[in-house]
Amino acid sequence: MRSILLLVLLALPTLAAEPIPTPAPPPKRPVHTYSIVARDPDTGELGVAVQSHWFSVGATVPWAEAGVGAVATQSFVDPSYGKLGLELMRVGRSGPEALAGLLAADSASQVRQVAMIDAKGRVAAHTGAKCVAAAGHIVGENFSVQANMMEKDTVWPAMAKAFRETKGDLAERMLVALEAAEAQGGDIRGKQSAGLIVVSGKASGRPWMDRKFDLRVDDHPAPLKELRRLVTLQRAYNLMNEGDLAIERNDTEGALKAYSAAEALVPGNAEMVFWHAVSLVNVGKVDEALPLLQKTYKADARWKELLKRLPKSGLLPEDPKLMNRLLGR
Repeated sequence: MRSILLLVLLALPTLAAEPIPTPAPPPKRPVHTYSIVARDPDTGELGVAVQSHWFSVGATVPWAEAGVGAVATQSFVDPSYGKLGLELMRVGRSGPEALAGLLAADSASQVRQVAMIDAKGRVAAHTGAKCVAAAGHIVGENFSVQANMMEKDTVWPAMAKAFRETKGDLAERMLVALEAAEAQGGDIRGKQSAGLIVVSGKASGRPWMDRKFDLRVDDHPAPLKELRRLVTLQRAYNLMNEGDLAIERNDTEGALKAYSAAEALVPGNAEMVFWHAVSLVNVGKVDEALPLLQKTYKADARWKELLKRLPKSGLLPEDPKLMNRLLGR
């Protein structure tokens, strides 16, 4: 019922003067801490990153949809801000309009902390007067940082400064903003979980392809370090996917370049080494593949058994002599 009323309200030329009364269970406790919503003006990518002393923060705070927008909903969290905020931006409302409408309909807005950014970079944030101190936000060009229950009120200014000054893609800049928050003392309760989402600037019609990063650290003594490790790993797998697509296009050089870049990011990952080697075999570069295969066999002898199974699936040629050579016989 609430979503229908809000959509009707925000379809009107102006926002209603009075909030819509909506039944909602009273909030129990603040569960989330510092986050950033942002847009890369060059690529159009949209993202959210968050860290908290609460279990599985990535399951409720960050919301993002390619070509639509991104939302962070925290403090006494109401996840419907994420779902409804994206719905409103999808039908043409700006980030600030969507946030204003949802706040107007929320009888507990004084304990909410929410930020929204749309695909055009229009951004707004709200920190309710009853959010637990230290709490606040800064809205900048193509981003907003927000925090509550912080040890010090220097946290969100440090996040804003780090985001503005950092070079790199959106995931990197948001990670650095989170790390800057932690360097200022972060959450007064400590740390437990983190999450990061980055989506494409335009929707492709294939949502699974539009999510560049979708990572969660649900419970960890050093969630930001673990999140950074996962971001690096995701970058490597993104490169592996690029290599696979290049193979489909018969772009052998492009594929091998992508595979090599992936291995350089995570040199100890046997999975990447193995499939790089398989791709080399399939383009006739067996001599280059052999030392890579030996690396995987040393890591785990079962890679040999997997290799034996690939010809029947069409992933290697049905050639006994070649197979013997690949297996080191």
